[in-house]
Amino acid sequence: MDKEELLAKRIRELAELADRRSFVAFSDFLNLNEQNILHQTIQKFPWIKGETFGGYEGAERRIAAFVPNDSSYAKYGAGQSSSDKKSGLSDVQGDVLRSLTESEYPIACVRIEAVNARFAENLSHRDILGALMNLGIDRAKTGDIARDGDSWYLFCHESLAPMICGELARIRHTSVKCAVCSLMEFHYTPKTQTVRGSVASVRLDSTMALAFHASRNSLLSLIVDGKVFVNGKLITTNAYTLREEDIVSVRGLGRFRYKGVLGRTKKGRCMVEIERYV
Repeated sequence: MDKEELLAKRIRELAELADRRSFVAFSDFLNLNEQNILHQTIQKFPWIKGETFGGYEGAERRIAAFVPNDSSYAKYGAGQSSSDKKSGLSDVQGDVLRSLTESEYPIACVRIEAVNARFAENLSHRDILGALMNLGIDRAKTGDIARDGDSWYLFCHESLAPMICGELARIRHTSVKCAVCSLMEFHYTPKTQTVRGSVASVRLDSTMALAFHASRNSLLSLIVDGKVFVNGKLITTNAYTLREEDIVSVRGLGRFRYKGVLGRTKKGRCMVEIERYV
């Protein structure tokens, strides 16, 4: 089996497990392509609700929760060990929950800061990720890495947070300190750049060309090669029509939010507004 087939198999197993034992099962963190496989696979289990959350609104890497459509089910308790969770043991019972609250996902937020900001290097996303990999941490157990001012915020499986806080002391030549912060206390607003311009239509290729200042032809291969996602779903046709507030993610280029049509030019072209994440 290739990786996609293995993931689809794992998703089926988690959905069947959630249904058979009447509890909420969680996946590892999924990237956009894996989330697309999730959406396709979970459709075969209409009695299971598949939800995703990555620690904050707008997160790209997300954990999937498989919620059984039952009168009652067991939910993972905060005090359970990982072995209890894998075996399906839980001592917490409750009525059916159509949608999970954010606090019920096994996600922790770790704040990473330089011990002495004066002597700190200008660290990058790659530096943070590399330091985590050097600790032997599986990428599937970690989510987004967001920067807010001089602090970095790492979203990871809650079981890893104590180890990261205890062992991550240096990134490149910079001494760092780590602390777990509450998801409820985390408020992150991604930096965006407003782009306005005219397009022939609100097709995917036209808006991508405006957002990334590239020709439609040069972007076509990205769409055909499966590197473009709209709201986490793979789109392989350049004729796809965007709707207001759609988020377009393009591997290797970034992502943007389509805000809508502002008006039309004398030649009938659409004046649109885009928020590009920078």
